[in-house]
Formats: sequence, C-alpha cells, structure tokens
Amino acid sequence: MSQYLDFEKPIAELQNKISELRDYSTDNVDFTSEIQKFEKKAERLKKEIYSNLTRWQRTQLARHAERPYTLDYIDRIFTDWFEIHGDRNYRDDPALICGFARIDGQPCCVIGHQKGRNTKEKVHRNFGMPNPEGYRKALRVMQLAEQFRLPIFTFVDTPGAFPGIGAEERGQAEAIARNLREMATLTVPVIVTVTGEGGSGGALAIAVGNRVLMMQYSVYAVISPEGCAAILWNDGSKGPQAAEALKLTAQDVDSLKTVIDDIVPEPSGGAHQNPVEVAATLKQYLLKHLHELLEYSPEGLVEQRYQRFRAMTEIEED
Repeated sequence: MSQYLDFEKPIAELQNKISELRDYSTDNVDFTSEIQKFEKKAERLKKEIYSNLTRWQRTQLARHAERPYTLDYIDRIFTDWFEIHGDRNYRDDPALICGFARIDGQPCCVIGHQKGRNTKEKVHRNFGMPNPEGYRKALRVMQLAEQFRLPIFTFVDTPGAFPGIGAEERGQAEAIARNLREMATLTVPVIVTVTGEGGSGGALAIAVGNRVLMMQYSVYAVISPEGCAAILWNDGSKGPQAAEALKLTAQDVDSLKTVIDDIVPEPSGGAHQNPVEVAATLKQYLLKHLHELLEYSPEGLVEQRYQRFRAMTEIEED
C-alpha cells in the first residue's frame, strides 16, 4: 500500500473511496460512473497540489520511502551489473554502492548512495550516510574505471556524510576532500544524477562531474533544512522555514544556470508513482549526455569539468 505524505491526504481519501467502490461493484451493482467521477476529481486534485508544492513539501517527496534508489535504477537501466566491495583499508560501506555494468552495451562504472526501506535495511545502509571507507571505496572504483577508460555514472541520494565519532576518527573530511580533488582530474566522462537528497559534502564527494542532472522532485543543498534550522535558530523543527531560505529544489538550482545541466521529469506525485517510466526517461538523458561527452578528448574532459566548476563563482566589485 502506498505511503502518503501529509499534504497528499486529500488524494489518499479519494483513492480509498475509489477502491471501496470497486470492491462493492458486482454484476448487479455498477459504480463505473461514480468511479470515473472520483478519478477525474483525483486527477484534478493531484495537478492542483503538485503544481503548488512548497520547498519543504518537495523535500519530503525527495525523501519518500518508496522513491527509487540506486539499486532500483541499476536494475532498470543497466545490465551485467557486478558490485565491488571494500576500500582495501578498513571495511565495506553498504551506504555506497559501487561496481561495473553496461548501458546499451557500453561498459561503465556505477556509483550511488543506497538507503533502506524497512528498519533492518535502513540500519544496514546507515540511512544512506556513508562513512570514510565508503568514499574511499568509491574512489578506488573510479580509479579502476579511469584505468580501463570507462565512463562513470553516479547517483546522489544522501542527507549527508555520517557525522559519527568513528567516522571523524577515520578521516571523514579527508576522504571527502580527496574525492573532490581526484574526481576533478579524472580523464573519463563523469555524469552525476541527484535522484533524491543531495546533502552537503556527503553528496558532493561523488558529484564532481562533467554533467550534473537533477530529478524533478529532488533537492540539492549545502545542508539539510533541519541542520540549517538547528544552526540558525537552535530549533530543528523550523526545517520548513529553512527549506524556503535554502532554495534547494531542482528548479531553484537550475535558475543558477551553472550548477546543473538538466532536470529529469517525473510523473505527477514523484518517481515512486511509476519507477519503470522514470528509469526509462532517465536512461534517455544519461545516454544523451554520454554520447556528447564521448566526443571529448581525455584532456578536454578535465578542462570542461574544471571550467564548469569555475563558472559557479561570481565576483562583484564595488
């Protein structure tokens, strides 16, 4: 059964009525006309609600428990998937999925955050928050991809890097910083997709790409709304207010012109409403950008990546 967010409750009520009418329909009692009326009403209500979402509501959609995760996209977009484990130093980090696959027959590298849907999975995946060993594993796999001249696809969906004491002791900041530096110099195409939450350095550590895409209902910011609210007002419950100030939606980020290259459309209500359709759409976008980037030389890819991040800075002089 679908999980509904607070602002989706009016839609849920209509859907429940439609389900009840279908259950009561028999050969002797036909509720077809009533069902059609409710379906049209539900469709109008959907358009009204999803066309007027606040930034906080979009953040909630980006975090929806039924939203497709990295492994879902791997299953629907790629073939011949082979996962790589461990950073050859400490341990494997299940919060970051890394490995090799093919997209339309083209060998490639795939890296992405992985959250869990039930309690056991969430604990195992650490709620999609990587430790330093996760970023070191990702870098190891990216360097392998460069060695074999394979394009790299990354999928970003994390509230941020894990802030635990052990993570800090093992060099969380250093691991993220090293990834930023090393990704900037990769001589193969790097295509990044923000599929859900893009939170702070935990996201950026696998997001230094030649092309950066965002799903329509994803968010991308330097900090989570709750974290921002805790710092500014000492009150994490003011997350909705912080979300408005952060301007973290795909449309907000796209208005900056230089941060992302495309917004990947989703069905009304979010990617979880039709994961198969969303994966097919995303695949088209990935292939389009891949074919464009394959025209670059290795040196050209490094220069293009360097220039796109340089262009994000604006200097104003009085």
